Amino acid sequence: MLPTLAALLLMAGPVNRACPPDVAVARSAESLKLLLASDAPDVWVAGRVTGDFQASRNLALHGCEGAVLEGTGRGTVLRLKGDDLLVEDLVFEKSGIRVSSEDGALKLSGERAVVRRVAVRDTLYGIAFEQCHACRLEDASIEGRVEIEGNQRGDGVKFWEAHGSSMRRNVVRNVRDVVVWYSRHVTLEDNNITGGRYGSHFMYAHDSTVRRSVLRGNTVGVFVMYSARVLVEDNEISGARGPAGMGIGFKESDAVTLNRNHLVANTLGAYLDFTPRDPRQPVTFEGNTIALNGVAVRTHSSERGARFLRNDFLDNDALIEVDGNGDARQVEFSGNHWATYAGYDLDQDGVGDVAFQLKQASSDLRDAHPTLRFFQGTAAMALYDAVANAVPYFGSRLIMEDPSPAMKPHQEVRP
Repeated sequence: MLPTLAALLLMAGPVNRACPPDVAVARSAESLKLLLASDAPDVWVAGRVTGDFQASRNLALHGCEGAVLEGTGRGTVLRLKGDDLLVEDLVFEKSGIRVSSEDGALKLSGERAVVRRVAVRDTLYGIAFEQCHACRLEDASIEGRVEIEGNQRGDGVKFWEAHGSSMRRNVVRNVRDVVVWYSRHVTLEDNNITGGRYGSHFMYAHDSTVRRSVLRGNTVGVFVMYSARVLVEDNEISGARGPAGMGIGFKESDAVTLNRNHLVANTLGAYLDFTPRDPRQPVTFEGNTIALNGVAVRTHSSERGARFLRNDFLDNDALIEVDGNGDARQVEFSGNHWATYAGYDLDQDGVGDVAFQLKQASSDLRDAHPTLRFFQGTAAMALYDAVANAVPYFGSRLIMEDPSPAMKPHQEVRP
């Protein structure tokens, strides 16, 4: 079951607690710098402390009494390098504004770092794990600078050469991207990511997973490039609107599996660009709901090795589009439910007795005259296809075929 935003908001961010007795607590920039430079394994900070800080050693940094690290506005608020780092119960505010140095809230490198119950606000970039293996981000709230628009914002979360890392139960809003680059075995689970450019962007991120998350209102929900064995399951990926709006997309990736996702109300539901590269390592969509999209699926140089099994295609303006005046006849479609299926089931086995075929004369028309794509999904194009099906003179082209269409939806339709 997908986590609700309300439930995540209750979990995300710092826990306001009293400082323990008999420990040294930093309440100023000077005292915090002294403690970070010492050999104390635990460092406590309380109240609002202003400055930019760094340390290169193993330590645990704890916040208490509403701890806030407020940067100077000239760089990154906190940089830590070491193994087994722990950062918890802190608010980060006011980084610098330089994109060239990626001024942000928190940057970590090392092994097995844990960042939990923190909040990030009013920073250009958020939290970066750079060469940080087996590192974890949990129960954090990260919000981009609202006065900065779109692509000018920094990334909310960045995993770079961060093999075996994870991001769980976080709320990320109004940032640019959540990126996983050059990192293997990264898991993103139970997150809520809204209002960004890329809800999550994987590149050279083999064996990674996106699970039980809500990616809503981003320009692109999930995009995967040059990666193999990526699993995307039990997510809501919705509201990716505008000319570039895309629920999920893949470029030159292999062995991709998508199970039980809801791809809903996007300009484009799913996009396959030369994916899979190797037909022996298929991309498989199984048990997904693909509904209310402008175009359900678009492929580009992606036919052999793509499979759509037991999905529900509901109320999409267009079902399948193939770039370059092609078709999707080499894509395997089997057992899908098509809301527009007009066949019958005389033997009552739940499978249509005739194949579902998609024929569209309008696709040829759009390919010949690209400016007509503006009218895609309109009554005029629907009428053109209807006349083409009725009058053979138009010569509708077969786009795809499902030999065993399901008569009823596989998944429960959400209200």
